Amino acid sequence: MLRRGCLIAATLSALAGRASGAQTVFDRTPNLAGGWVGSAGVLHFNFLHRFSISSAPERKVTNTPTFLLAAGLPGNTLFGATYATNSELSPRYPNEWEFFGRWAPFDQERGNLVDASIQAGYNLAAEGPDAEASVARRLGKLRVLGALRVLADPADDGGTDVAVAGGAVFRLTRGVALAADVATLTDRAPGEDVAWSAGVNLVIPHTPHTLSLHATNTNNASLESSSRGTGETRYGFEFTIPVTLSRYFGGGREDSVPPSAAAPPGGGYADNRRSRHRQGRGTGFHVPAGATHRRARHDDHLDQRRPGDPYGDRGGRQLRVGSDRERSAASVAVLQARHLPLPLHPSPVHEG
Repeated sequence: MLRRGCLIAATLSALAGRASGAQTVFDRTPNLAGGWVGSAGVLHFNFLHRFSISSAPERKVTNTPTFLLAAGLPGNTLFGATYATNSELSPRYPNEWEFFGRWAPFDQERGNLVDASIQAGYNLAAEGPDAEASVARRLGKLRVLGALRVLADPADDGGTDVAVAGGAVFRLTRGVALAADVATLTDRAPGEDVAWSAGVNLVIPHTPHTLSLHATNTNNASLESSSRGTGETRYGFEFTIPVTLSRYFGGGREDSVPPSAAAPPGGGYADNRRSRHRQGRGTGFHVPAGATHRRARHDDHLDQRRPGDPYGDRGGRQLRVGSDRERSAASVAVLQARHLPLPLHPSPVHEG
């Protein structure tokens, strides 16, 4: 199962390339989703593995994989399923499926006070519905998360459980963050402990992927299982793979810039991103006299959720001609243009 999951992950990672919409573990904790819904038209594949070791002398390593497959839809919604292959939620029912839908009506980046989302779903192992209301707020480098969950009781007598959860993420750098959370049922049964997790979140440079390395006492990341702590500490990781469908089924943009661009009156900016070669023709771009040529090195993950960005499906990695604002996530060198054209390729390239 681990080998098959790695093969699927490698295939989707290749499809994702560098042009996918945002879905990241960088701003959330291992057991709290933080209300993310991604971007419309983007498939999200997360694979999570948690490992435990038995006592001596066997010291057997046991893996509890969890896979999430979801699709971002218009209206800040996300629909998908979580599948855990070695769940401990219900006796003699190791395959835990949780189907869910999530809606995020408030987003701090759109000017709201907090991020807020509502999730509703159905868990086959618990044989009942579950729901979550979550809020989060960023305070500088710190993001605080909270959640209230209503869960089906997987015990034979049925019933309903209520859980509360909280966590925090602190950014150390643009690519490294610390994360921790805690959750508990308001009425825990014997053998159910307070759930906790702690770890390090990482951004994979120049890709849309993020990685969480963590320790926890929960079996997997479904609402049901992540609310119930066990007496065993597990160590694991979660890796995210977003895939933008428009790149493969129409509607996507070429990953290139026009061969020439005119500056607006009074000067402007031209992008130095390399244009694509086609049919052996050399390409380049023109910098009008008096304009400024910008060479930028961009941070991929920070620009992924800019609302209204016409290059949003590429993570905002390309400066727009005529843009009048600096990107906080770019290191920009500015050179004054003295002549044109400025070719990117000094001579044509012929294939064959």
